[in-house]
Amino acid sequence: MKKRVGIVGATGMVGQRFLTLLEDHPYFEVTALAASSRSAGQRYEDAVGNRWKMGAPIPEKYRNMIIIDAQDISRIKDLVDFIFCAVDMKKEDIRALEEAYARAEIPVVSNNSAHRMTPDVPMVIPEINPEHLQIIDSQKKRLGTKRGFIAVKPNCSIQSYVPMLTPLLRFEPYEVVATTYQAISGAGKTFSDWLEMVDNIIPYIGGEEEKSEQEPLKVFGRIENGEIVKNTDMKITTQCIRVPVSDGHTAAVFVKFRIKPTKEDILNAWQSFSGEPQALALPHAPKQFITYFEEDNRPQAKLDRDIYGGMGVCAGRLRKDSVYDYKFVGLSHNTLRGAAGGAVLIAELLYKKGYFD
Repeated sequence: MKKRVGIVGATGMVGQRFLTLLEDHPYFEVTALAASSRSAGQRYEDAVGNRWKMGAPIPEKYRNMIIIDAQDISRIKDLVDFIFCAVDMKKEDIRALEEAYARAEIPVVSNNSAHRMTPDVPMVIPEINPEHLQIIDSQKKRLGTKRGFIAVKPNCSIQSYVPMLTPLLRFEPYEVVATTYQAISGAGKTFSDWLEMVDNIIPYIGGEEEKSEQEPLKVFGRIENGEIVKNTDMKITTQCIRVPVSDGHTAAVFVKFRIKPTKEDILNAWQSFSGEPQALALPHAPKQFITYFEEDNRPQAKLDRDIYGGMGVCAGRLRKDSVYDYKFVGLSHNTLRGAAGGAVLIAELLYKKGYFD
């Protein structure tokens, strides 16, 4: 029997993406749509209105579902086995809302940043740090719950370079410089409603550089005394730039290693790397996690962001550097691998490991 899932924040761009990904999911069935009190009581199609941003139309099965107030947790609890959360609220309000769901014994798989740095909340890229899900037992003790917990997906920006660093950890990378070139959908926008981005680059995205520098250290961290402790062997500095691209975050990355790999070592590590999602054949797991392009002008956002349904990551232009040891370019689809798709993959892993039982 499929698990019943609610989408909290269903009218936003990430909520919309969740619905397209879950329309025919083998494990999950959407049984509740929630949003702000302004949308509560409306049909989903009416609540979204002209703000539907996906390429495909609203799936027929969701058009007439009635929106529930996201704060009405007692009502939602009767309808779901867990929720995806992707709300547009102040961080402290999101933190309180997600914890209220968890304390009501509703597991939360979050796309939001509010709990990413909470020490006993796992922030997971399923191929990279699935072992961090073990911290859920400690979190439940803190919350006083039997099945309620929060698990979060990292920021979309880091998925364009952290996957490539992971197979190289045995070479001890200790200094990383990354400049990310981020699509407008990362801000929930399209060109039609953000005319400022046409023929333009904006060299600032609020809060993004701190996330891009700190979140990988938690992903690469370890569990110690009921908390996830950040990696202290690596330093990362970033610049995050908004560029006129609809979807796909690109990163230019420079790395220094304590143990010097050859180019062939790196390419072999990327090619052979896979994780639990591949071993478990999860529905949204890409067959090849990292795909390397030999061409000098690849990967390109327009050509390559949809690889393996947007769930694979791309690398290219690996070469030695005159200041750092190596440099390369990475690419990931920010609303699929980097947002809703990444959260769905986490939920698939949680399902397989029995966390929703």
